[in-house]
Amino acid sequence: MTHTVFITLKFILERKRQTVVSILGVSIGVAAFIVMASLMNGFQKYFIEQAIDLNAHITIKVKPEANPSKIGKKYFGDDVLLNVYGLKPPDKRDKISNYRFIISNYSKDPQFLGLAPHLVGQGIIRFSTIERSATIIGIDPNLERKASVIDKFIVNKRLNSLVTDRNSIIIGKLLAKDLGIEEHNKKVLIVFPNGVVEVFKVVDFFNSGITTLDQTRVYMNIRTYQAILGRPNEVNEIIVKLKDVNQAQKLSIAIERETGYYAESWQKAYKNFLQLFKIQNYITYMIVFAVLVVSAFGIFNIIMMIVMEKKKDIAILMAMGYERGDIVKIFTLQGLINGLVGAFLGSLVGYSIQEWLVSLNLDVEGLVRAKGFILDRSLVYYIYGVLFAFLFSLLASFYPSYRASKLNPVDIFRSG
Repeated sequence: MTHTVFITLKFILERKRQTVVSILGVSIGVAAFIVMASLMNGFQKYFIEQAIDLNAHITIKVKPEANPSKIGKKYFGDDVLLNVYGLKPPDKRDKISNYRFIISNYSKDPQFLGLAPHLVGQGIIRFSTIERSATIIGIDPNLERKASVIDKFIVNKRLNSLVTDRNSIIIGKLLAKDLGIEEHNKKVLIVFPNGVVEVFKVVDFFNSGITTLDQTRVYMNIRTYQAILGRPNEVNEIIVKLKDVNQAQKLSIAIERETGYYAESWQKAYKNFLQLFKIQNYITYMIVFAVLVVSAFGIFNIIMMIVMEKKKDIAILMAMGYERGDIVKIFTLQGLINGLVGAFLGSLVGYSIQEWLVSLNLDVEGLVRAKGFILDRSLVYYIYGVLFAFLFSLLASFYPSYRASKLNPVDIFRSG
């Protein structure tokens, strides 16, 4: 085996330039995979974690009304062109009537860590001459803490102010910025859908890192909100926190069946984003796959050229007693060495790029906001990168090795 490795290294070192090019191709592919997978998965995990923490694992609300067109098609068939005119909104109160029983009932189940009632509506918030639309959420701070991690996102940790001062509110950080509010204790006007206008004091800011939420959300005491809307003891939403978030879809079906209300899991609520993340992953892996294929062709071409140039050497080795299997080992080992060295260098380059990205202090603002790039620095990506490089190098070197083993030394010597 030692002499096989010696000959392999001899062939590699005789063509230094081509060897370096093939190693660089593999290292670029591995580094690209590590960095792109780290970036994509880091962003996705951050978004999902923030969204799950903020919105709820399961949201119980009033069941949406069925589409009358779908009901018509159920009786007349899909081939019928059906349109419904003059449809009026259903005369149905948007409320969960037995919410206390639901909270009490499911709180006894160890699968449920917490449940909290919400009264959710829209309004216009005004500061000076600036107006912005907002989603107003009435909460019970004590129950809210059990059903979410809201304290994590309150800047000055003044959630209890909603209990002690019922005319206080907490607004999104970006909403405050849009209104021109830079510090707490500022007074704002809120115009409610029923025409009531009330003055509230901004006691704190809500900063989740998810742009759409921080631009629209306003929290207030649920009792205050019920009184303003003339809806005493009414809620239209219950948020649920689970012990195992992966059971949300299964448990939401059970809740819907048992309560008769619509139960939406976080997977269903963020279905569009999860589909978008899948497409992002496909694109990432396709790009990296293409880079690795190109590097594999580089290894293939280099080994094939060596086989063509070293016909006489191969014939001499076979005349000396080397078997065809030994010839296959020599050239396959050459491809594997190039691939593994490239994978090692690619891992170092990928790690260095990750360190550089982490050191950048950038204001990243879009779907989410963060200080710098969000990376998932998992060892798994390095392992996959090395395995991909090993596999592609093996496949690229096998055929030239097989061709080399099929050369007939007699024919080579006769040809001069």
